[in-house]
Amino acid sequence: MRTGRCGCFSWLLILAILAPVRAGRCEPIASSPTGANVLWYAEPARTWVEALPVGNGSLGAMVFGGVGQERIQFNEDTLWLGAPNDYARPGAVAYLPQIRQLLFEGKQREAEQLAMKEFMSVPLRQMPYQPFADLLMNFDGHENAADYRRELNLDTAIATTRYRIGETEFTRQVLASFPDRAIVIRIVGDRAGQLDFEAAFGCPHPGAEAYAVDDRTLALRGRLTTVKHEIESVLRYESRVRVDIEGGQAMVQDGKIRVVGADAATLVLSAATSFRNFRDVSADPAARCSDVLARIHEPYATLRDRHIDDHRQLFRRVSLDLRGGHSRNLPTDRRLLEYAARPDPDLVALVFQFGRYLLIASSRPGSQPANLQGLWNESLTPSWESKYTVNINTQMNYWPAELTGLSECHEPLFDALDDLVDSGRRTAREHYGCRGWVLHHNFDLWRGTAPINAANHGIWPTGGAWLCQHLWWRYLFSGDVDFLRDRAYPVMKEAALFFVDYLVEDPVHGQGWLISGPSNSPEHGGLVMGPTMDHQIIRHLFSSTAEAAGILKQDADLQKQLIELHSRLAPNRIGSEGQLREWLYKELPRTTHRHVSHLWGLHPGDEILPETPEFFEACKKTLQFRGDGGTGWSMAWKVNFWARLLDGEHAQSMIGNLMRLTGSPLTDYRGGGIYPNLFDAHPPFQIDGNFGATAGIAEMLVQSHRRDEQDRYIIDLLPALPSAWPDGRVTGLRTRSGREVDLEWKDGDLAGVRLRGGTGQPCSVRYRGRTVLVQEADASLDGRLNPY
Repeated sequence: MRTGRCGCFSWLLILAILAPVRAGRCEPIASSPTGANVLWYAEPARTWVEALPVGNGSLGAMVFGGVGQERIQFNEDTLWLGAPNDYARPGAVAYLPQIRQLLFEGKQREAEQLAMKEFMSVPLRQMPYQPFADLLMNFDGHENAADYRRELNLDTAIATTRYRIGETEFTRQVLASFPDRAIVIRIVGDRAGQLDFEAAFGCPHPGAEAYAVDDRTLALRGRLTTVKHEIESVLRYESRVRVDIEGGQAMVQDGKIRVVGADAATLVLSAATSFRNFRDVSADPAARCSDVLARIHEPYATLRDRHIDDHRQLFRRVSLDLRGGHSRNLPTDRRLLEYAARPDPDLVALVFQFGRYLLIASSRPGSQPANLQGLWNESLTPSWESKYTVNINTQMNYWPAELTGLSECHEPLFDALDDLVDSGRRTAREHYGCRGWVLHHNFDLWRGTAPINAANHGIWPTGGAWLCQHLWWRYLFSGDVDFLRDRAYPVMKEAALFFVDYLVEDPVHGQGWLISGPSNSPEHGGLVMGPTMDHQIIRHLFSSTAEAAGILKQDADLQKQLIELHSRLAPNRIGSEGQLREWLYKELPRTTHRHVSHLWGLHPGDEILPETPEFFEACKKTLQFRGDGGTGWSMAWKVNFWARLLDGEHAQSMIGNLMRLTGSPLTDYRGGGIYPNLFDAHPPFQIDGNFGATAGIAEMLVQSHRRDEQDRYIIDLLPALPSAWPDGRVTGLRTRSGREVDLEWKDGDLAGVRLRGGTGQPCSVRYRGRTVLVQEADASLDGRLNPY
């Protein structure tokens, strides 16, 4: 066995210096035909936001598609700085009454200063997600390629790079297999004996070393040692890559895999850390990698087909055809560039499916939840630590899960909730003296739940309550009573108990209202008592928990208490300019702030409806004041808002704003929009905007959050269809009541609809004011919803 230091910095330096040169002159394939659900490009990626993502939930990679040198940057979702840690501040609860009193007296600055000193997390900040390493492959003599094309096929979840050197066409395919828990790379030339290359690890972590496991397997191992916020990092990590060849020779030598004169090669890469759970870091990453590789012996075609079958079981549940397609012959970045001048609905459908693809790739059973960057990160110091921001971003990641047929992808979030209940109980006791559990606006791998960063935005106790909405959605979309009883209700109940103890009476209006505080309207307006968003979230938590208790025939006294407290929560209020008020006790001048938190009751909540016209109109006024710009994720949220306001034209306009190419040499624009590889740009990259866009497009076509007079859920068809999509077809969208909806429209009118499945309960189906009751599980409604 040979060991040696991983040539991490030297390899990365070589990459940085040579990548633009080694890419060479790539002659693109002129106007190559491209089908639906494919991203394609005529040259290699120069930057990370041009590379193409693959992932299996836990293991992800960014594929650059270089010719002279290929870079595959990869991540494993448990590699974070830090160590097991209890973030709660002992004794913080002693200062809670004084903080509240200062806020009631209008002394916000003093309250924030006291909170910073006595009420914040220990340490003050949480830990960052880390890149794992790069797999770097050198192909001598491949610098000047012809007929170059790289693509990501969303239907197969395979990234392919193809080009010609002389008379030989070379093809590389990269996939991340969930069944086999590995990244698989296939390299083949169409002429025998033409494949020569070297592969080595490049690693950004000090002290990493490469070693030969055997004559076909190269390994990288190390331990994170960075001290962050006075906490020493403890995680050990290892990655292994094995090469299998057809023809030629292969060897592991001097920290590299060398392949000479082969017809084809398959590399299988595994990666693991010592993380078991947020309290236990005793796992053996070498054994984990060895186990993965030991189970994989089939030929590439078998691995590929198993991967595709697994992926398609999820991806093909929903199809979307918005017609168009006139720009498919252009590379995807150029399609984005030209969208504003000549919109192509087919590109909107691609963005929709790309969001679903990313959720499948970044969140599978047994993995960590999708974080701020999903699964993919190349930076040691990623923006906002690439952790879990739960004042909008983490929740937005999972908006498409139930709506678009990816319920299994919700599981990692539910697993994290189980951890957060454990951690959040201590935070509830130490900071508030309350029962139950609480989560503020962030958590990390170590499941910190205490308020972090700064008092003016970190003290926001409704993060856990909002996440409980996702548990309730799972029940509503599936009708799974076992899930409700065993998984959802215990978490929801304890979250509700916290607020039973936490709420205080409003001393100003004399109405006996209950209010939240200290808290904030996320990242806007500082520490306050009585932010509107909190009350909307708590109302939803109380009502859904009470309804769940009734369904399960449990906790009758608590159910009654929650209903009573729900009625006393401070109501939504209209401001002096007709807008929805963001705070109970103050109004601020008009702003274009990225957060529109007080519209939570419109979306993703369901308390502001056309049936509440005063507040419905106030939401429109608020959005008009906020404007149609913003960060990528903010514009994605506004797509959902305008869909709920039944304004398809404005929702489509927001999609147009979001689908603006940024971060590309094709344009000088660097604001919010979409990067060349379709990643959402805050900027920088945040994946939530991808998921928010997918959910918003679904909401424009089908909604199911409203109920009829008999408390049955209503399925609204084409509630916000824009004129830009006159013809189209969608299949497989999910609704509350558990039904799947297939529908088709022509010239802006509904042309056909079919419902499938369901929870066994009747539902109402509505289109343009006409409603029919559907009791059967499978129903074709053609002709029954004609409004004329």
